[in-house]
Amino acid sequence: MLSNSELAELLAREAEKKSGILSRAYRRAARSAFLWPDEAADLIEQNRPLTELRAIGPFITKRILRWIDKPAKKKPRPPAIRRDFIALADARVLLAKNPRWTGQLRGDLQMHTRYSDGSGTIAQMAEAARNRNYEYIAITDHSKGLKIAGGIDEKRLAKQAIEIALVNRSGPGLTVLASTELNLNPRGQGDMDSRALAKLDLVLGSFHSVLRVKHDQTERYLAALRNADIQILGHPRGRIYNYRLGLKADWPRVFAEAARLDKAVEIDCYPDRQDLNLALLKIARIEGSRVSLGTDAHHPWQLEFLELGLAAALKAKIPAERVINFLPLDELRSWVRKVRTGRRRKR
Repeated sequence: MLSNSELAELLAREAEKKSGILSRAYRRAARSAFLWPDEAADLIEQNRPLTELRAIGPFITKRILRWIDKPAKKKPRPPAIRRDFIALADARVLLAKNPRWTGQLRGDLQMHTRYSDGSGTIAQMAEAARNRNYEYIAITDHSKGLKIAGGIDEKRLAKQAIEIALVNRSGPGLTVLASTELNLNPRGQGDMDSRALAKLDLVLGSFHSVLRVKHDQTERYLAALRNADIQILGHPRGRIYNYRLGLKADWPRVFAEAARLDKAVEIDCYPDRQDLNLALLKIARIEGSRVSLGTDAHHPWQLEFLELGLAAALKAKIPAERVINFLPLDELRSWVRKVRTGRRRKR
């Protein structure tokens, strides 16, 4: 039977054959397939309608049933721009078989609120995290240079920190970390005052511009990692499912530098990103990099995306001691302090 990932590829190919509304419907269904909670094949065996699945109506149901009834001799191999993405249903099966791995998770280190381009408040994101029994989360709203995403300046960042402190006092069992997703230019420089960033619990830095160049970007990554303001390099490759392939680099060299500086590289767990992807995570493991997991959630319900990153790290065989989301809060804070003072990890 076809898996959800394989159905996603067939749906994406069908979108390329169509135009207008029909093309958009197939394209939306292809993206949604990675978030279906159940395998489509299981629903069919249980005589449940495929319309239970996100973005699937009666018309596309008929097309899926034809693929399943008369499968092609060769399973579909995605092009690079759609390759190496994990479906949520597959992730959950893998994680259910490895409960000790999931049990080490203590928090989510990237999410957005109404302060930038998210739809939830800090309190709502915190409540969603409490429901998942997290020890901590990091609120990483965009910084001021990313105006398209409502990036906030130093004054708004300080105001947000006050609200975070109030949320921390209002509810037990969870610590909300004052953080930001610092917008990095192609030279690895941020757009916020270093003194404001030093007051935060954690700083994640990400590239959001010049992401379609085809030549090697190794120096850009090395400069970003050497930026003293950041501790985590966010969604490093910059890929987006069926939209952007992402940047090229000498990845062993990049991950080796992250390991030397004891900084973390992120698995952005957003379904359309899943960046770092599995192939690059295996290189990061070999080079000794730390790894951070962040949902990049813009709504409270999207905290469930973390399962995609957990599964990717598990499949790549990242050692548990290198996943910073597995650190207790005091050890996470200690790691941030060490990185800020420039201390290197012994290898």
